[in-house]
Formats: sequence, C-alpha cells, structure tokens
Amino acid sequence: MRMGSLHQFTEHHRYYIFRDFSLSAVDRKMIGLIYQPMIGAFAAGLYQQLYQQVADDRVGYSPLEPQRKLFLGLGLDMNERGRQELVIHSSRLEAVGLLQTSQLGVVDNDDVVYEYELIKPLSPDDFFGSPHLTMLLRDKVGKHSVIALRESFYAKEADELAGSELQRENLTVPFYELFRLNTQGIDLELEQALTEVAPTRQANPKPAPETAGIQYGEIIMRFPRNSTNRAYVERLRGDDEKLAQLNYVAYKYGLSVVDLCRLLDEDDVFGQRGELMIDELQLRANQMYRQDRKRNEERQRLFGRAQPAETAETGAVKAGEDAAGDEPPDEVGVQAEYYMDVPAQLEGRCDIHQYNMLMRNEPHTRFIARFFPGAVPEWIIRVFEVVDLNYRLHGSVINVLIHYVLGMNDSQRVTKTYIDAVASNMLMKHIDSFEKAVRYVREQIKLEADKERRRDSGAGFTSGIARGGSPVGSRGGGRRKPAISIIQDTPDSDALTQEELEEMRKLARKLDGQT
Repeated sequence: MRMGSLHQFTEHHRYYIFRDFSLSAVDRKMIGLIYQPMIGAFAAGLYQQLYQQVADDRVGYSPLEPQRKLFLGLGLDMNERGRQELVIHSSRLEAVGLLQTSQLGVVDNDDVVYEYELIKPLSPDDFFGSPHLTMLLRDKVGKHSVIALRESFYAKEADELAGSELQRENLTVPFYELFRLNTQGIDLELEQALTEVAPTRQANPKPAPETAGIQYGEIIMRFPRNSTNRAYVERLRGDDEKLAQLNYVAYKYGLSVVDLCRLLDEDDVFGQRGELMIDELQLRANQMYRQDRKRNEERQRLFGRAQPAETAETGAVKAGEDAAGDEPPDEVGVQAEYYMDVPAQLEGRCDIHQYNMLMRNEPHTRFIARFFPGAVPEWIIRVFEVVDLNYRLHGSVINVLIHYVLGMNDSQRVTKTYIDAVASNMLMKHIDSFEKAVRYVREQIKLEADKERRRDSGAGFTSGIARGGSPVGSRGGGRRKPAISIIQDTPDSDALTQEELEEMRKLARKLDGQT
C-alpha cells in the first residue's frame, strides 16, 4: 500500500470489502501453512478479518463503514503507529497476491473511500509453480520444510495403480448427448430479469493464450483410418494437456490441421506405449517449417516479388517461442521490477508493459520477427534454432537473449559467434527462467559500462602523459623522457634595408671565395 501521508489514512475514513470467492478447506490450509510463514501471523489475521466482513455463503460487497472497525478488530491503537502497522501488513498481503487496495475519491471533494479487494489464495500447483513465491517460502522455512509442505497437500495414488501400465479410455458423456434444450423460443423476460439482478462488478476474465485452436474432432476427421498411429490419436480425446501441447506446436510453427495430421502419422512420433513424443514432434515440425520457408523464398526469387511486411509477420515467419514446447502456453505476467526498456526498433508500436508481456510469453520465432521489417535472415533463424532445440533454453530466456542481442543498438553484437557465446554462458550459469535472464542481462550491461569507464579513464591517463604531465604513481614524480623544447612561432620582424642587404651579399661572396 503506497501511502504518501498517513493523514489520508485514518480510522475516520470509510472502507468496504469486495470478494468474488469463498474459501475452501484447501484454501484455508494454504493460508495457515504456506502464506502465514511468509507474511506473518498478523497479516494472515488481517486477511481473515477482511474476509469475514462478507458472509461466508455469499460474494460481493461489505457495508460501507469507518476504518475504526478494522483498528478495533485488530487491536491497533488509533494513532500514527497503528496506521503504520496496518499499512505494513496490508502491503505484505498485496506483495504475495492476496489483496488489492484502491483509493476512491470524488471530484471536488476531500473525502476518500478505501476499497480492499480480496484475492483467492493460489492452489498448491499454482503456488509451487511460481518460482518467486517458492523461493520466498524456502528462505523462511528451509528447503526440506518446503518439500514436506508440498507433500502434505496431495493424496498419493494406490501402489497397485501407480506401478502398472494402464490404458485410459475417456467414458465421459458430453452435455448435448444427454440433454436437449428447447431453442425454439427465447424467454426475453428471463434474460431481462437476469441482467437486472446481475452484479455490477464482473470478474476480470483471464486472457486466453494464443494457440492454433485445433480441436480433437478436426484431427480425427482428417486422420487416415488405416494408419498404425490411429489408435494412439484416438486416445487424445479428452486429454486436454496433450491437445494443448499439439496446439502450441502448431501455433509455434504455423501448422495447419493437415500438416499436424501428417506429422502424427509418421513413425516414432508415439512411443511404444502410445505416449506422445513431443520433442520428436517439435523437431519434425521445425523441419517442415524450414522447408516451407525455403520454398517461399525460392518462389519470391523466381517471381521477383518482395514479400510485404505484414505477410512476413503472419505467414513467412510462422513462429513460435518457448523452447520448452512440452509446456502448455499459459500467459504469465511480468513484475515491474523485471521490466526491460522498449528497444528503438519497437518504439511507438507497443508500450513497456506490452513489450515485456510479449517477451515473457510469445514464441521466440514470432518475437524475433518484430525486430525486422521483412523476413528474418536465414542465418539468424538457424542460430536460434540451435539455441532452442539443442541447448534447450527456456523460451522466455531466448526472448531476453534476443532483446539483449538485437535490441541494444550495437551492430557488432549481431554475429553468430557472439550469440552462441552468450547462449552458452546462460546455459553454464543455469539461466532457466525469465527473471534470472533479466538479472543476467542487467549484470552484463553493468559490467560493460564499468569496462567502458575504465577504458575512458585509461585514455585520459595516456593523454595526460602526452601533454607532459607526470603519471600517477611514478616514483618522485620525475619524467621518464626528457622534455624537448618546441620552437615557438614568432611574429615577423621589420623588412631589411638596402644597405643591410648589400652587406649580407658581400659577406656571402667573401665566404664563397674562401671555399
């Protein structure tokens, strides 16, 4: 909670609570065992105090009341120290993603109202999938305690099922196979009533990740019936995780449904037990992408037409980012502390928030295309293919590498050797997340700035010696070389008279006679 003056945050100001969820038993266990060690018991109690302001069996808003109720319920003194305590513990809740605080003010009125919007605790999978939260918990309770806490949230599978190889067949009945709706008439009165009683505040929908949008029905409709892999493809029905992986590979390399079916029909795409070999599928999709790209370039050279920039972004550059193609493409937010500046090539096309979201979530082949007005040079694509498929760097790490190499306005860096050296250094330093990559780039920029500063100071030191100054640290301050006097320009003297010229000629003739 950013508060400029505590006089704007007193027990006399009014507040209300908003939440659109109810806590389950797992959520309460997450708050007690996971969040409380990170934020402290007082902040966890503050969360429970705010939660109880709305009935447990309801969602929505609490009554508008002065903050005196909060101070009394938490045992805080109604003075500056008590306000500071409430601000500190509210900030801890906000930092771990359990609370959002807003200040609502009316124009031409000094009175303000505070809104406390509670956020549902993360599920165990989402929490332990967040590196920064897991690392904070590790710092608070230790590595072994974190492992024990994670195991306490899961019930183990029976040994009989875990140790056997079972074939899964989805027997779930879809909605429209069991129920039939009367779609002949539309109940306008019901729709109007539902609209009137709907809450004024709707939950923000989570943006859907960009995928190819290929459904299981489209795949099985075009897949050959006599193929040896058809039985394996039929097992994909209802397996949302595998379908998400297929869609991401198709989006990454611009594959159509026909192309995807052709790849699934090839040998070694499925294992001996019918499991999808996503790495092999991605490798073959990459080969198909390169062949299509090569054919497109040959066709352009044949007809002598330059491909437009829009086609290069959407067609010729059929790209995808995450080297970890085996992960579903969930969009991940970027914290402000890890923002990178927008490169000069993209200024005016996106702001800093949009750019960092693209760098964090977009496939690297699509991200790199934004730095070029037309097609991406073939050698650059091959270099990053090696980084993606051979080095197995995470997709967001590859995007940070692209930002560092192409977005720093230094043409000397755009070489195959330099890109490979930076990628190898990242690999050796175990840079496996977006946050680590950003910290690595900032460290490199700082090292380069220090090196440039030392070079400039060395040049100034050398120029000082050339001007005749004593070098710093020389013994006795003496010179290593003798100072050589330099002939100075003198102004022209007055012209000689005729008598002086005649005397000079006589002297010259006399000297000639002697020689």
